[in-house]
Amino acid sequence: MDISSCQDWMSALPEQLWDVPLTDLAIPGSHDAMSYCLDINSPLVRSEPDSFRFVDGLFYCLTRPTILKWATTQDKGIEEQLSMGIRFFDLRIAHKQNDSSSDLYFTHIIYTHLTVLETLLSVATWLKSHRKEIVILDCSHFEGMDDRCHERFIFSLKKLFGSKLCPRTESVLTLRSLWASGYQVILTYDSQSAMRHQELWPDIPYHWANQRTAEGVISYLDRKKDMGRPGGFFVSGLNLTAEKYYVAMHPKISLRMLTFSNWECLKKWLEEQIPGSQSKSLNIIAGDFVGILPLCSLVIALNQKLVRKNSSLIKKEL
Repeated sequence: MDISSCQDWMSALPEQLWDVPLTDLAIPGSHDAMSYCLDINSPLVRSEPDSFRFVDGLFYCLTRPTILKWATTQDKGIEEQLSMGIRFFDLRIAHKQNDSSSDLYFTHIIYTHLTVLETLLSVATWLKSHRKEIVILDCSHFEGMDDRCHERFIFSLKKLFGSKLCPRTESVLTLRSLWASGYQVILTYDSQSAMRHQELWPDIPYHWANQRTAEGVISYLDRKKDMGRPGGFFVSGLNLTAEKYYVAMHPKISLRMLTFSNWECLKKWLEEQIPGSQSKSLNIIAGDFVGILPLCSLVIALNQKLVRKNSSLIKKEL
């Protein structure tokens, strides 16, 4: 499956999948979607421990290149990720400490160059040209944001996406129902502020292994499958994580290198997965470096298993 066929993959799905709940489809996701534009000169985020701040202050010329090597999880812009087929975006949002402006940025240890609103404007613009594609924007973390800041941000989101926002009161989330209503954005918001706004959905569970090897990630995700799938949307993360000791002891290694060296094992596992409503089915599958690795095409292709399953059921009924 090439990139051109992925950019409108939802509208290209067979009609028999248009009435399948989105929670049963296989949907490609981007872990830490905005880390491709981290600002090496920005402050550390507020949640970083004081001990790390102290080291960063003393050895800035060493810590910052290391941070970029391990905090950068993507290397393609938001519109490119959309065109490659990504429909779930892990967006970690914060207000910079001591920043007099109301601008918000994305974070992963440090802050991004791009602001949140200019990035989401790009998403809104892209959606105008792809009116049958549905995106899930998963907003979380919100460091340095008080209630007033949340309300100002939520007002901006409503203004930006307008009638494209699917309210959480919508009981049936299928492609056909969303197309009929003109909804294109499912906006999740991991904050108490969300409860006051029907346009915002609760946070989506993210199954994160916190493992450095493909074997560790797969073992964790298989255990989660054995426990049964959550109700509604959920994310299975194929992203790897290295502990600080490993990073310190391997100065020539980067997250990119680690991800690529483990990819074949992750790919083999991914190809065996099945979407749907069964207890061991997967829904959103997110990963790192989705612009280079063929995560999108592999995840989208899993939906063909639903087509075959539905065809078999129809034949049995006949």
